[in-house]
Amino acid sequence: MNYYSTNKQAAQASLEEAVIKGLAGDKGLYMPERIRRLDEAVIRNLKNRTFHETACAVAQAFFGEDLERDTLEAIVKDTLSFDTPVVRVKEAVYSLELYHGPTLAFKDVGARFMARLLGHFIGKRGLKQVNVLVATSGDTGSAVANGFLGVEGIHVYVLYPKGKVSPIQECQFTTLGRNITALEIDGTFDDCQALVKAAFTDEELNRQKMLTSANSINVARFLPQSFYYFHAYAQLDKAGRAEQLVVSVPSGNFGNITAGLFARQMGLPVKRFIAANNRNDVFLEYLNTGTYNPRPSVSTLANAMDVGDPSNFARILDLYGADETTHRTITQFISGCRFTDEEIADAITRVHAADSYLLDPHGACGYLALEQKLQKGETGLFLETAHPAKFKDTIDAILHTDIEIPAKLQAFMKGTKQSTALSKDFAAFKDYLLGK
Repeated sequence: MNYYSTNKQAAQASLEEAVIKGLAGDKGLYMPERIRRLDEAVIRNLKNRTFHETACAVAQAFFGEDLERDTLEAIVKDTLSFDTPVVRVKEAVYSLELYHGPTLAFKDVGARFMARLLGHFIGKRGLKQVNVLVATSGDTGSAVANGFLGVEGIHVYVLYPKGKVSPIQECQFTTLGRNITALEIDGTFDDCQALVKAAFTDEELNRQKMLTSANSINVARFLPQSFYYFHAYAQLDKAGRAEQLVVSVPSGNFGNITAGLFARQMGLPVKRFIAANNRNDVFLEYLNTGTYNPRPSVSTLANAMDVGDPSNFARILDLYGADETTHRTITQFISGCRFTDEEIADAITRVHAADSYLLDPHGACGYLALEQKLQKGETGLFLETAHPAKFKDTIDAILHTDIEIPAKLQAFMKGTKQSTALSKDFAAFKDYLLGK
């Protein structure tokens, strides 16, 4: 299958080219030329399949034309070599706990899948080294760093905003060494993302360094996140609660909700989505006005969602036509909410007091959106995207407690920080990369 750019000015690319390049030459994001719908019988039978079997069926629809079945299934099996995501009841709605991977965040699946797929293509081409650039506002950096750790032929540069990720998140990508380099940028996540995008369009850098991205701008990073939606539907269907399904997605760079929209295009019966925002609400403004007005991000308790210009907005527009009817179509399937730090803290407090269920700040946004938007007769599902202990200082301050840190996170905290401080100036970033 070929992949085209959302800007429509670059030549189409194969899956291999799209994964290795990351961003199209015209600065657009790659999109598959078609989205294959799954048979209704397959979707009805998901409740009888394991997570691995479901993921293989979805991966086959996306990548089956480009990879041998045995190769693809081996990549999926290696990707999912951890505990299955859990669907839990929370009062009148359900949560999907997506933090059972190595870094306790939902991005583990996409990062691990991409690492293995990119490694496959590197081996096929006989390339010596590919340099992966990734900007992070929190969990992306840790998931990518750990997903690519030790993968031969790949060096990862993690760009993160100084002082704007949680201490535990920072430990997860600054203590690894080996083929992982952490770059502490004096700026915001948007500054980090701008540096990554600028690098892909710099001719000199691309002549001397083979660059790709592991942010959700890369098709191999965001598409596998659709596995979760099919798995969640299957578990709810097994419980007889899959009708009138509404999914609330904590949204920052919009890769996760875009993967959900792809799942819906593939035939998954989701009635609608809610994009749950913190104070960085440019998408909500678009839904309300039809005007997209990106602006600098602001820091919040839900730091992984502190994004003022979400990259995947371009994919959402493209998915629904990118014409004069696009806004009307999008608002039929997606609504939005915005929550302050005070509202997030209140939700964490209320839910914990009610039944000892511990929300992280991002999951709290998803939960609040269902409280506000769920209608009678609908089933609500919110995505709990990271383990609450990754935000221990925040949670402890809100609940006046001392939550336990899982062993997986404790292991990261024993390492020594290794990072390089850089300004947000592209020339300095370019000189750094050329010197490596």
